[in-house]
Amino acid sequence: MMSLQPWSLALVILLSTFVGLYLVYRLLLLASPSLYRSMIEHNSMSVDDFVGGAPSPSSALKSWLLNRLNVGSRVPKKQPDGSGGYNLKVTESDKLPGLKVTCRDENGDGISGPSVPPVVIGTIRMGFGHHRIAYAAASWGLDSNSNRETWFHDFLNIDSEEAQMIKDTDKLYSKGSRLASELGGPVEKFWGSLTKSGDEDSLRVTYQFSEHMIPLINQLDKNSPIIATHSMVACAAVAAGFKNVINLVIDNHAQWFVVVPGALNLVQGPSNYHSFLKMGVPEECLALAGHWIPRDLVEGIPQTCLWRIDRRKDGKPLRIIIPVGGAGAQRKFIVEMVGAFSGLVKEGKVQLFLNAGDHEHMKEAFLSVLNSHGMEYDMVVDMKGVQAFRDKMLTEEPAKNVILVSLS
Repeated sequence: MMSLQPWSLALVILLSTFVGLYLVYRLLLLASPSLYRSMIEHNSMSVDDFVGGAPSPSSALKSWLLNRLNVGSRVPKKQPDGSGGYNLKVTESDKLPGLKVTCRDENGDGISGPSVPPVVIGTIRMGFGHHRIAYAAASWGLDSNSNRETWFHDFLNIDSEEAQMIKDTDKLYSKGSRLASELGGPVEKFWGSLTKSGDEDSLRVTYQFSEHMIPLINQLDKNSPIIATHSMVACAAVAAGFKNVINLVIDNHAQWFVVVPGALNLVQGPSNYHSFLKMGVPEECLALAGHWIPRDLVEGIPQTCLWRIDRRKDGKPLRIIIPVGGAGAQRKFIVEMVGAFSGLVKEGKVQLFLNAGDHEHMKEAFLSVLNSHGMEYDMVVDMKGVQAFRDKMLTEEPAKNVILVSLS
């Protein structure tokens, strides 16, 4: 028997492996329509109808594989009659007077609810934007003349297996964002291409994941309007049977996965609105609303603009507020920018108000750049301090030109 040279043997093994993988791929491609149909068989809503048709075999395989990576063989916990879910209770918010915050009620019978169904602000604390938008939406509900209560419903506040699934996914996203930002170059470009490729398959995967989140919202009054600041919350609400679901589209880059079938999707600008229409989103599912800004900021625009004009006329320092999200994707850029301001800060021409929230890695990053550039700073460490600082800044100047807000 003729023996093969080592390089020939390696080539045979490599070719055999390639052919074997290709055959497996072709077999999976043939099976993908069936796998996909099995995956969506018990869905409450058809994403395919919303996006204009069933997926191609390759898209069906992609959606099925990504869903398996997300949830494995897990089956959504939902009942045919729409019952089930975790018992909930409400407590008073320690951040906004009058706001009710939901959480899991492990020892009680759940919420009896007010006579008038509350307005529910549904969110997930992933990164910075979703929570910020949720509080902005809540401010309009609290200051309205409606007799409805306003409830703040954060999926991650419901201690459960499903909430942990979201947390695990968010950790991977945050880690990827920070790593891409730190490495820069081709890595950051590649990560950007991934996060901007929210096509029909991304919506299919998002919705499929949301079917597993139904227990987190199912015990709320189905007559309550749901204002969602995360598409996953809106998808879960639609899947759970809520009929008045409003999805605040969080991104100004038109992508399928930020809009939700069965919901009214509110967008922030005319360009985004027309981009969604061109993309194929049904017109009846879209409306142009404007930006998601807290009510007190909107109503204070005329006066605060006058204050800013007066400050400049009086030659007072320019105030710059720099908030950073939880994912920390812009950490490298923000830190470099703070360092670049050091000269103007020391000259008294600029005041920096840095908001790290409760993100320890951003606090450490800010402290590092401030200390390395010799910039003096004061810290605000709790919400009472934030409110006191805000009130003081309306009439006075800070003792130091840099304020770091870092909540424990």
